[in-house]
Amino acid sequence: MTFLHRRTVLRAAAGSALAGAAGCGEDRTAARSRPSPSPSSKSPAAHGPPPHGPPLLLPRLPRGLPAQIDHGPRNGKAVALTFHGRGDAKSATALLTEAERAGARITVLAVGDWLDAQPQLARRVLDGGHELGNHTMRHLNICSMSAQAAYAEITECAERLRRLTGGIGRWFRPSQARRATDQVAGLARKAGYPHVLSYDVDSLDFTDPGAEAVRRTVLDAVRPGSVVSLHFGHAGTVAALPAILDGLHRRGLRAVTTTELLTR
Repeated sequence: MTFLHRRTVLRAAAGSALAGAAGCGEDRTAARSRPSPSPSSKSPAAHGPPPHGPPLLLPRLPRGLPAQIDHGPRNGKAVALTFHGRGDAKSATALLTEAERAGARITVLAVGDWLDAQPQLARRVLDGGHELGNHTMRHLNICSMSAQAAYAEITECAERLRRLTGGIGRWFRPSQARRATDQVAGLARKAGYPHVLSYDVDSLDFTDPGAEAVRRTVLDAVRPGSVVSLHFGHAGTVAALPAILDGLHRRGLRAVTTTELLTR
């Protein structure tokens, strides 16, 4: 399918995404945090067998990876498109379908309250060959929270992932922050996430600059090994994805999951 055809197919889904749009670092209507339980000494992964079978088996990561990962190897031909998981189901499904049509695989960092509202999308992501991770429970400013509240944000989302998929996912990304503080990174390790997933290319799609601006921002900055930050729930992202994938293909680059990026 040509770029123009794909843009036509996704136009209707793009229009519906505006209603559910919410930027990662600049939430327009951030909810107040509820009182949080005290941190547990156990990680979510240790809370007994999952209800849907054994936890997902993931490839072993290479040794020596940093605690916070900005990008993968620069000497390959792969990049990771990572999507902050929030927004309406229709546009999320359109993005997943377009990625699959182009032979791409993505990483979705899901917000816990989004999983509560759209539980079917957890399996939809994994069944499409993509990767699912943790982007906190309510998408608040986690780096400004107390240790108790921040830990609850991580573990509550992890429990949703475990219940829906049988595992907590490999990756954690802090909400409303590009990088985690030392405190948040330590709490993520305690919850079962040895590595915080950051990024080296910010699409700025959460500012809703339009599809062409999103495409240009990504393709102007992307390099082999890049980890790109994108968002579900934004019309410009839905409309821009075909052109982004076409642009990567023309450069000989392939969009893969973050795990694949780091283990190739």
